[in-house]
Amino acid sequence: MKIKFAMLVIPFLFFSFQSSSFAENKETKELKAAIIIDDFGGGNEGVKEFLEGNIPITAAVMPFTENSKAHAEWAHKNGFEVMVHLPMQPKRGKRSWLGPKPITVELSPEEVKKRVKEALESVPYAVGMNNHMGSLAVENEGIVRAIVEVAKERKLFLVDSGTSPGTKFPEIAKELGVPLLKRDVFLDDISSSAHVRKQMARLAKVTEFQGKGIAIGHVGVTGKECSIGVFQSMDEFKKRNIKIVPVSQLFSGELADQYFIP
Repeated sequence: MKIKFAMLVIPFLFFSFQSSSFAENKETKELKAAIIIDDFGGGNEGVKEFLEGNIPITAAVMPFTENSKAHAEWAHKNGFEVMVHLPMQPKRGKRSWLGPKPITVELSPEEVKKRVKEALESVPYAVGMNNHMGSLAVENEGIVRAIVEVAKERKLFLVDSGTSPGTKFPEIAKELGVPLLKRDVFLDDISSSAHVRKQMARLAKVTEFQGKGIAIGHVGVTGKECSIGVFQSMDEFKKRNIKIVPVSQLFSGELADQYFIP
């Protein structure tokens, strides 16, 4: 009788220990998400809301515009991480959407590097880059290699905005040892604060599943709705214990230590 009782109790105790350990790990695991806001330097809607707000977004600034330097300095002054939002040639769309000195597929690797370095000079305090559009250019190995080589030289991280499934960024960044992450969610592909809230909820689910997540939104045409939706979502992120952080805080491991630890 005693032996049977013990056989029943031991598995129960083991299961209870496992369950409590799982719950403890779930509670103590730090969940981090980054919100990159593109098109600073260009459109004005949402700029003040984000750069004077209390959410640590990462400001991706278009180079070579009238406000590139001003928006980068404003972001840095208020404690926001700054990236270059590098214009790259898409498969469809107007050339004018890219602004001055875009990365296009007819450029030589030397000219690509020159334009990337000029873009970095145009956007002070930039610690990383992501692509603006670029569904065509990101599939070109020579173009991407030239960009990644500059990132390696300048110790910049990269974020693939996810405009093409054929992107060469992951394989070349891995080959050259450059930290790279990919966008998980677009926030404002529909200009509606309700849609942005829905996409923020999706970001929360991705982050809970992966331990980290990246969303991209915009200032400009959709900027006002994007800012409203993001700010309205913060209470939900707090409830779910998800911390919004600058993109650089999502990198980990030996490679990240080389880049981000002085």
